[in-house]
Amino acid sequence: MGTWLPSAPCTPRTCVDAAGGAAAVPRAVLRLTALAALLLTGIALAPLAGRLPTRTVRWWCRWIVRAAGVRVRLRGATAPAGGLLLVAHHVSWLDVPLLAAVRPARMLAKAEIRRWPVAGALAARGALFIERDRPRALPGTVARIADLLRGGRAVAVFPEGTTWCGRAHGPFRRAVFEAALTAGVPVQPVRIGYRTAAGTVSTAPAFVGEETLPASLWRVVSARGLVAEVEVGPAIPPGRHPDRRALARAAQRALTGRCRPRRPVRAPAHTPPLPAGAVRPPARPRR
Repeated sequence: MGTWLPSAPCTPRTCVDAAGGAAAVPRAVLRLTALAALLLTGIALAPLAGRLPTRTVRWWCRWIVRAAGVRVRLRGATAPAGGLLLVAHHVSWLDVPLLAAVRPARMLAKAEIRRWPVAGALAARGALFIERDRPRALPGTVARIADLLRGGRAVAVFPEGTTWCGRAHGPFRRAVFEAALTAGVPVQPVRIGYRTAAGTVSTAPAFVGEETLPASLWRVVSARGLVAEVEVGPAIPPGRHPDRRALARAAQRALTGRCRPRRPVRAPAHTPPLPAGAVRPPARPRR
């Protein structure tokens, strides 16, 4: 593959940790069974997807995550109707159903997902596939996204182009934002993060590097106390930013701005009282 492809330094060995204590093997197997049953149900109902109530699709997506043993906390703004580009950082395969729980959408996915067992068959029913090793195919993909957006559909994308561990994130690629500009639709930033039951950031759900899907699946279903936090930010209305570069930066700021830790407020240093009749010198200006 070409060197232009997005890449991340995250690997399972350096970035991925366990989440809480490991669940018993029977419980992990039960979770895998429930997850497979829900996926097979989704494949069976995929031809009816356009006629199913949105609430039913959102419920199914949340239960996909819940079946894996991960609790879901969803908060924030309501995704508007009509054409909409949903964007989020990419950490895990869990991100896909979590975004669809915000609003069912056509997902932009790498072509390799077609070969995944079970999930690949489900993705083939409605995903937009991009061949990342063929840069000449990108304009055609962007045009297809714009057509869907103009037709009032929602499209979900991960503009980083690859997964990161969740403690660090990559820059947003600008191409997909051209579709939103062309179609004149809003962009909806969605922040997805994973935590332990104690509230600390967890990288256990991360699907990074050369790790296989079965290995990532087993780590997630074997973990205890994982929580997926989904925060839907205010939609960026069309026409606010002049080009895709500015729009991509605005979308990324909407997500990373919520992740930055606040600086601790320092208490003022104790100043001893002056002797009687003394005058305190003026404070030096800060540079």
